[in-house]
Amino acid sequence: MGRTSRKKRSTLANRAIIASTALILGGGGLAAVNVYASAGEGSSGSSHARNWQPARQASTIDCPEVVNEIPEVPDPARAEVDRELAAMDTQITDAYREFADRRDRMARDPQLAQNAVLGPLKARRTASIDRIVTAIGRSAERPEGLGSLAPCSLRADDEPDAPDPSDDPGQGDGNGQDDGADDQGQDQGQGDGQDQGQGDGQDQGQGDGQGDDQGQDQGGNGPEDSDFVDIRSVQPNVDKPARLRGASRGTFTTECGRNQNGKFNPDNVIAAPGVSNGAHHMHDYVGNQATDAFSGDDDLAAGDTTCRNQGDRSTYYWPVLRLQNGAAENDADADGGGKDQNIGEIQTPSQVTLKFVGNPTGKVTAMPRFLRIITGDAKAFTNGDANANASWSCTGFENRQLEDKYPICPEGSQVVRSFAFQSCWDGQNTDSANHRTHVAFAQDDGRCPNGFRAVPQLVQRIVYDVPPGPGFAVDSFPEQLHKPVTDHGDFINVFDDKLMRKVVSCINDGRKCR
Repeated sequence: MGRTSRKKRSTLANRAIIASTALILGGGGLAAVNVYASAGEGSSGSSHARNWQPARQASTIDCPEVVNEIPEVPDPARAEVDRELAAMDTQITDAYREFADRRDRMARDPQLAQNAVLGPLKARRTASIDRIVTAIGRSAERPEGLGSLAPCSLRADDEPDAPDPSDDPGQGDGNGQDDGADDQGQDQGQGDGQDQGQGDGQDQGQGDGQGDDQGQDQGGNGPEDSDFVDIRSVQPNVDKPARLRGASRGTFTTECGRNQNGKFNPDNVIAAPGVSNGAHHMHDYVGNQATDAFSGDDDLAAGDTTCRNQGDRSTYYWPVLRLQNGAAENDADADGGGKDQNIGEIQTPSQVTLKFVGNPTGKVTAMPRFLRIITGDAKAFTNGDANANASWSCTGFENRQLEDKYPICPEGSQVVRSFAFQSCWDGQNTDSANHRTHVAFAQDDGRCPNGFRAVPQLVQRIVYDVPPGPGFAVDSFPEQLHKPVTDHGDFINVFDDKLMRKVVSCINDGRKCR
């Protein structure tokens, strides 16, 4: 499968947590917060600090992703570890709210950022990490060194995630999905899961009432104009792999609607099971209507579905897209909505296509029932692009794909967001501790990595009829600033056995089925 080359992420030993408290601007002596969290990462075992940038006012909180460094979690500890990871996401959300409420003052008084935001956040993260280590230690060897991931820092919106000198900084030749979407694939390193969640809800700062603490209002945390680009200025960049003689060339399309019935919630049953508002942003759902944070396999198996073929009770969900037009949606005062700085009118897609495709080198085998797949990274703005899998384009221009920009489409063209999910399965597990390592993308030659087998690949295409130009964004964690690179999709396979056999047969026999 064609892939985009990605930078490798570090192991725990290679991460450095480096922070500077301020740069003093010349002349007037105004201090601007300009601190960093995740240092540049490499595979050499040494630590690399990000390059200093000219002083810019900080705009978000950057924290190391703890789930990246957790080894396999024993089953008895899984629920507790998931809850603590979710709690850490809420801790960041609360700290971001405190920062945003007093950002202007923190720019003049960097110590305020340390005392009011970064210090308390480190303490709460340390306590959660300790509980994670203890939970794992009851059934397995205690993981070492996780405490070094507790400190966070501030960073500016426009500061890039600097590549490590030992990493390949190239971004490949781009890739994406066209209307046909038969042969898709993007590299996605194994790493962090979308471990989003709700936690202890402590210390939700609301500012100190100072008249100059304006910070960012609900609509002021992104996106920026620089997050958009005219699709006509992008060169074609889609690269499809050659298909060998034994390729599985068929497709199976399941029709599950466009969420016309408006099923939304800010949960994430894959990454934060049992935690309300685990995503801190609102999701669209099509397919299974029983899906929320508390849905188990039995609930999903018995749930109603919007899919035309009732043998498909799978769950398909993704962050909603909103118009940034100042209009209040009915979730303006709700978790996942306005309370998490996701505002504006939620847009119902004009079209949703859910297609399962084959492998360019050989046959596919059936997916196991209740297989869970997350593609993309909801925290890619701060984590870096190792797990990013966003793909943005416009109808009529889908041979031009964007990963870290929203498209400005010409009049008469609609916005397209698409995902090509992982298509290789480890043959054993329906999920993994980080919600990633049980599945993988095919290699550059289209073959699955050793120990993995090819399964039908879900290719998801979502189209929106929105006004041309900047003015829309996907929901995100507040500190991710609604960046397009944070787009992601989630899937739980709840095909019955009979229908899954049909899917595999259609794909392997080269037929186009529905």
